[in-house]
Amino acid sequence: MFSLALDCAPEEVDFLIAELWEAGCTGITELPDGLRAFFDGEDAALLERFAANRPTWTAVEQCDWVRISQAGWEPLAVGERFFLVPQWRDDPAPEGRVRIPINPGLACGTGFHEATQLCLEEMEAESPFDTLLDVGTGSGILSVAASLLGARRVIACDDDPVAATIARANFDAAGVEALLFTGSVDAVRPGVANSIVCNISAAAASGMARDLMRALRPGGTALLSGFEAGEQPSVETAMEAAGARVTARRRRNAWVLITVVKT
Repeated sequence: MFSLALDCAPEEVDFLIAELWEAGCTGITELPDGLRAFFDGEDAALLERFAANRPTWTAVEQCDWVRISQAGWEPLAVGERFFLVPQWRDDPAPEGRVRIPINPGLACGTGFHEATQLCLEEMEAESPFDTLLDVGTGSGILSVAASLLGARRVIACDDDPVAATIARANFDAAGVEALLFTGSVDAVRPGVANSIVCNISAAAASGMARDLMRALRPGGTALLSGFEAGEQPSVETAMEAAGARVTARRRRNAWVLITVVKT
């Protein structure tokens, strides 16, 4: 058994966890300044793949690293309504909350990141939804939340086929019916949604601003997160140029969420 240690900033953690699972690791633990992933053997290709994060291999004694990794994930209450529970645990939801089973690490957006929490909390305030479009669905958690909040129709998309497969499995586990496709917002017809949630990078959100507004009905609302406060002005500028008006801003630590309305 070998461990691969990676140095990383907090904003890189979700992405790197997903990459490590895809690379075949058997478990992951978080370190004060990075991640430690466990593999059955050394793989020189991973040193190149994660070169920017100063990777180092270490031989470790054989033990159940999967169990150790899973033990580090606890259920999490988010907002007023949600209770996020790792799939391997059977904790019931407290009274008044809805239980969402998740698999931390398999795709971005599992609810343990501030940006995802901001989206979940703002979705509570904006619900119920008629038709909600979840752009860059990742794990599918926001689509599951929209359905549990009573959305009449949920459409989800992700241009990563692996993420789309994970989202479909999570929809099935949660008993959620959603239209899911591999692709992005440029593939949907104009005015398809009265609500959009988009938890992606600032560059991606800015680049698809016009398509997001095209997919949104007049007067519709888009919740945008997944970027830090320093990137917020560029996203707002792109959205305003595409015909949106910023109506609210929220922040948690370094991460922000903006609410825009199509004018």
